[in-house]
Amino acid sequence: MNFEDASQLSLDGNVLLADPSLTDPHFRRTVLFLNGHSSVVGAEGYVLNRPLGKTVGELTLSMETPDLKEVPVFVGGPVATEHLVFATLQWQTGERKVDFSHRLSPGEASARIAEGFEVRAYVGHAGWAAGQLERELKERAWITYLPDARILKLKPNDMWRETLEFMSPWHSLLAMTPDDPSLN
Repeated sequence: MNFEDASQLSLDGNVLLADPSLTDPHFRRTVLFLNGHSSVVGAEGYVLNRPLGKTVGELTLSMETPDLKEVPVFVGGPVATEHLVFATLQWQTGERKVDFSHRLSPGEASARIAEGFEVRAYVGHAGWAAGQLERELKERAWITYLPDARILKLKPNDMWRETLEFMSPWHSLLAMTPDDPSLN
């Protein structure tokens, strides 16, 4: 993908995979879903593969909707970590894309559970100022990927490696990069 003419670039609905060289602890080996991107405004996304290991019920003392108690909580990114956001991810077969609905109210999230959607809660999100993501892409800190349905079936702890493995043989080699290459 050519990032020289960033004014026409929109990565809404794409996934960003951290390049093995990206060592920032907030993003090391992350898989991020971009739910909003404009070179003029900036970008926003949520980390898909960082479960907090807790449920909503374990983090909140009062729950208006008891069916949300068992919803898993993920670390969405380093921005606005004081907020808990409900979201759904669902593959849209006809449009061949991932539908990501976020900032759902507890009532909306509860209704989505009743409809059979997978609901997640996120603490924080990832954000980039105008032009920042484009610079990081030029520096090759991120690998872009237009996801298919299988990404939603991967276990969070395996998502980064397995996504790279099915992208291409070259990406499969990247997936085998040791966690700390200096120890190799």
